Amino acid sequence: MFFTDPNYQVDPRLTLYTTRSAFAHLARETRRNYAGDCCLFFNFLWQRDKNWCHAEVEDLLDFEDWRRWSPRNPRRISGSKWDRELSALARLYKWATAKRYVAANPVVMREVLGRHGEMVSVPAQRAKDARSSNVKWLTPRAYRLWRDVGLRGYTADGRRDPSFRGRNDDRNAAYSDLLFSSGMRLSEGGSLLTFEVPALEESMKRFFDGRLAKAATKSRRERTFYVAVEDLRSVAVYERTTRRAVIRRAQARGVYEARDDIWVLKKRSGRQRSILHLWDENGQAVQRPLSSLDVEDRQRLFVEGDGGVEPLWLWLSQDGRPFQPHSWEAVYRAASERCRKVLEGKVAEPPYFTPHMARHFVSA
Repeated sequence: MFFTDPNYQVDPRLTLYTTRSAFAHLARETRRNYAGDCCLFFNFLWQRDKNWCHAEVEDLLDFEDWRRWSPRNPRRISGSKWDRELSALARLYKWATAKRYVAANPVVMREVLGRHGEMVSVPAQRAKDARSSNVKWLTPRAYRLWRDVGLRGYTADGRRDPSFRGRNDDRNAAYSDLLFSSGMRLSEGGSLLTFEVPALEESMKRFFDGRLAKAATKSRRERTFYVAVEDLRSVAVYERTTRRAVIRRAQARGVYEARDDIWVLKKRSGRQRSILHLWDENGQAVQRPLSSLDVEDRQRLFVEGDGGVEPLWLWLSQDGRPFQPHSWEAVYRAASERCRKVLEGKVAEPPYFTPHMARHFVSA
């Protein structure tokens, strides 16, 4: 990751920040969000003929006014969103101050009492109206209505809508069911490999368990997840149908053979079969612990199939390439918008759903 200014110049100091500081060890989604937050402030400064390293306290005060309260801004943000942007800037400018890349830190800090009685430094411009959490709930019945109408293209009376032009409806529904059943985060469920999905067995079990590798989780800790058997069946159907079809089309077009950065899995070993034996991009035999592979590494993993190499990444786009985890947000927004249009006036409140809400549900 690197930043370019409007003149397409790369600042080596910011490149150092994103690659050689604690920023590089943040979760992928956090890095993406923080980078976008910093860019907003950099653009604000550029309009004042200032570079990021010349920011002053007054600039940040004016930026907050623009982001939160100015009537000239049609997209004002909440206190919670401002606090996240402020955290991104505080992290950057604390590092830049220590490196002496800035004369003074524009993010004023103050000492407050922490939750365990210790004194901690926080930005003085933290919002006073920010909510610590805004948990929204959806019952399984309301969720199924959202999924069937929004993702599968059904009408309010439960029939297939002939005007629905959505693609990958079985993939989208299977992914959403998996998240709703397991409570995984968007990026955790979105970066699963095929062999990480629990195998369906002939048993009376209602739930099956799987393991999330630590490098693919936000907490950087390996943990167990549980999935209902009916949701596993949805994933299995997707793998046998839509996923298999897009792989065959991609193989016929030579999509995978054109890549020069793939790792091909030979076998798995170890007590939990978590050591991957691979052919790397140079044709060398290497071993990688599954726990060490982050989201980017996982997209490079392939296996030899009947028609050639194919991805181990579970969720694929129409062209057979890995479907990026952050892209699920757009899928969910489109589904909620469809529910609003189709169900308005037919139900008391058309369901609205996000990937994060899958972490909070109540039984019907």
